[in-house]
Amino acid sequence: MKGILKIYHPDETLKYHIQNTYCKAVYSNTQHFLEVEIITDDSLDHVDDDSLQYNFPQISLSVFDYPTDDAEIEGKMFQIKDSDDETYTEVDLFDDQDAYLYNSELSFEKNEADDLELCWKGEISDFYTDSEISIPFKLKCNFRQDEIEIDD
Repeated sequence: MKGILKIYHPDETLKYHIQNTYCKAVYSNTQHFLEVEIITDDSLDHVDDDSLQYNFPQISLSVFDYPTDDAEIEGKMFQIKDSDDETYTEVDLFDDQDAYLYNSELSFEKNEADDLELCWKGEISDFYTDSEISIPFKLKCNFRQDEIEIDD
């Protein structure tokens, strides 16, 4: 498991296990941009049958084209606030429903194994119950290279 996403809904805390992570500082036209993509797995083994999460087994969160000062992101924190004119974050629920991220705060550090880790805090629109109130979430994951095992 590469990490965990917790969404703190008033009715229950929803837990998603992270399957894939991607992070890169891209240089384009004399400007650096941050790109991050986090995809949860769709396993529901740890979820009760009557859970709100059961209708939304998988989520993808991403940051794209967010301008940064340079390519170095270790030890930095980014506060991302989308507006009507500029959107840097996106949520994919893998169905027809829409969700949005608000007040995202991403911080990058190296762990003991020298892997880059992301702690992402923010709010997500309540796509579970369609309430007008956004829900806080917290995500922690690493960007460790997957080890591919090849049998002889």
